[in-house]
Amino acid sequence: MHKMVADATIFEFLYISCMATNWISTAEMMAWRSFITTTGDLLRAIERELEPFDLDMGDYQLLVMLSEAPEKQLRMSDLADALRLTRGGLTRRMEGVVKKKLVSRVQSSEDGRVAFAQMTAKGVATLNAVAPEHVETVRRLMIDLLTPAEVKAVGTAFSKIRKNLAKELK
Repeated sequence: MHKMVADATIFEFLYISCMATNWISTAEMMAWRSFITTTGDLLRAIERELEPFDLDMGDYQLLVMLSEAPEKQLRMSDLADALRLTRGGLTRRMEGVVKKKLVSRVQSSEDGRVAFAQMTAKGVATLNAVAPEHVETVRRLMIDLLTPAEVKAVGTAFSKIRKNLAKELK
């Protein structure tokens, strides 16, 4: 430990700590706060658009993941990973979509320890009904407000952040 820190009073220590902190600039703070408030507002607006279909954003994401999978099914563990959920979080998410008959839980015929989430015909019909409206909402609330260069910049920025988070969360 540095001698100056070892001999410091609590107030001096706090001062030294504050001096060592790489505080964000005003522009960085504006970007961060804008991100926080805008993503919250955007997700609330999208959730509101999904309500008439008795879905929330998590249900919609789950249905999209299954719709893109071979035979419209995924191993539960793979689905949890794709949705960034814990196994318990996926279990709770599945309870709702199974109850609504949008997805069924299927045991593997080869390994009884393995379960799959499989999209039902009702799930396909629901996604087919909601997807066009969802895309219109995303366009209206975000995409159409940006130039093609801004869309590309947003995509690039979030790809960079996602890659960093993948390393951080390992």
